[in-house]
Amino acid sequence: MAKSIALTHRATWRDYLELTKPRVVALLLLTAVVGMCLATPTWVPWDIFIPALVGIGLMSGSAAAINHLVDRHIDARMARTLRRPLPSGTLTPQKVLTFTVLIGVLGFIILDVFVNRLTALLTLASLVGYAFIYTMYLKRATPQNIVIGGLAGAAPPLLGWTAVTGELHSYPLLLVMIVFAWTPPHFWALAVHRAKDYERAEIPMLPVTHGVEFTKTCILLYTVLLSAICMLPYLVGMSGILYLLGVTALNGGFLYYALKLKYRPNKFTAYNMFKYSIWHLMLLFILLLVDHYRF
Repeated sequence: MAKSIALTHRATWRDYLELTKPRVVALLLLTAVVGMCLATPTWVPWDIFIPALVGIGLMSGSAAAINHLVDRHIDARMARTLRRPLPSGTLTPQKVLTFTVLIGVLGFIILDVFVNRLTALLTLASLVGYAFIYTMYLKRATPQNIVIGGLAGAAPPLLGWTAVTGELHSYPLLLVMIVFAWTPPHFWALAVHRAKDYERAEIPMLPVTHGVEFTKTCILLYTVLLSAICMLPYLVGMSGILYLLGVTALNGGFLYYALKLKYRPNKFTAYNMFKYSIWHLMLLFILLLVDHYRF
């Protein structure tokens, strides 16, 4: 079946682009941009901004492609991922591996040569954490896979900061905390919506191992934790009143969905919460950016 599909659908640049999970990478790059901008009172110099975005983007895309490669057999058993390039037979594992290595190495070289070595090494550590520790081990080993593995995906704000300053600081680590706390309710909402898919694929996601109701409780508790952490940029003087007002409204929406999912759900609530969580993170970082450059 895979071969017949491959014959009718030759690989194009779009298939390779899909391997990089462009929408996910775009959100990660937004958080990296905010990390860069918050590191300086003025605009980031273009000779840092462009290579940093390209390098972080390439290495993030490489990590995503490794995820496609490792999970190709799982993806073939799930309705949500069945049509991806590898399970559909459009691309071969050898081609994906070559593509992954090429963009990963290119991204590291760009960061090391045109940005700084600290950013290159931290981005590499993030790639290893997501592509190997999470994808190859944690995802299959524990229902806490998202919680533990989420740290790798939370790194881009820190990478953006170090790209500009060449050093670590508590402020970008606070942004990492926000993304880290956001990850479990974001992914668990999707896992609740797709619980049967994960069960069929034998992935120990929390709704599969501990039940949907327990997962809903965890989502609510993590949403409360996330709401508290999101206030920290204002409390430590990192942002101002514009951010405070905006993030209060965003957190209110997130809590609304978490409470509805726990106590009065319908068949669309979990997926609607998943979609809202994406907007929540995106708008939160835009608020940080606008607040930083407000006049």
